[in-house]
Amino acid sequence: MEEFAIDLRSSAVPVGERLSFRERVAAYAELTKPRITFLIVLTSAAGFALASQTSIDYVALLRALLGIALLSSGIATLNQYAERDLDGLMRRTANRPLPAGKLAPWEALAFGAAITILAEAYLLVLVNPLSALLGLTVIAGYLFAYTPLKTRTTLSTLVGAFPGAVPPLIGWTAARGSLSLEGWVLFAILFLWQFPHFLAIAWMYREDYSRAGILMLPVVEPNGRVTAQQIVVYTLMLLPVSLLPAVMGMSGKIYFVGAIVLGLLFLYSSLRAAFSMSRQHARRLLLASVLYLPLLFILMVLNR
Repeated sequence: MEEFAIDLRSSAVPVGERLSFRERVAAYAELTKPRITFLIVLTSAAGFALASQTSIDYVALLRALLGIALLSSGIATLNQYAERDLDGLMRRTANRPLPAGKLAPWEALAFGAAITILAEAYLLVLVNPLSALLGLTVIAGYLFAYTPLKTRTTLSTLVGAFPGAVPPLIGWTAARGSLSLEGWVLFAILFLWQFPHFLAIAWMYREDYSRAGILMLPVVEPNGRVTAQQIVVYTLMLLPVSLLPAVMGMSGKIYFVGAIVLGLLFLYSSLRAAFSMSRQHARRLLLASVLYLPLLFILMVLNR
């Protein structure tokens, strides 16, 4: 492990050297994890749209999504700051801006803290206090519970699923200013979806996680039996929960049928991954998960 870490550092770019202005901007942008931020914004937009009882106020929607995007970007940056040493030990993260030496740790800390504080102030003043409060729960849950627990217990995945499922709730409260059972249904969908998604990633990169001392389930349980069981169980639980928006009148019959089709396809991918526990099928499950969630939420909104 130590030799691998030394090799990674020897190939890093010295901070402040050989980086143009454009490259530094790109490094800062990479800290915000744009793909994850996009998915968070998408689910938040769905929450806003479904909470809008009549027509959608698009100005208010864009205002809310900007705050949510800033919050997601800030948390992602602070997470990379906190995990910079662990990232340097894993092959799949060794080229991130901090372990690769593209930016200094203090730069990431200052940038992440600034946009996180800005996001919270923005949500408080320009959206509503409840949305800002939910944002604080994400900050606390992700940065001060999930992140430090990753090297201590496999339960970190469960802990992290709570703040990870909050974005559609923030979108919901941004539109209504209050929470309701329908909003919690969106929370439940995203909460359950995270388990097959992240367990697929953990199985694919279990050697990396082991090298960094991150106690994901596939690391402490190499035969994959419990991992396979959890992938299938959570996907099975997700299927009926995903139908609740139609049952509760949040969406229509087209969504109901579409949710069944998408759920069965997702379950098929989960079963194949669970029975084989191969990297190839885990990758296919990961792909299925990143297609399933946006398609489900888009269909839910279109048929509202």
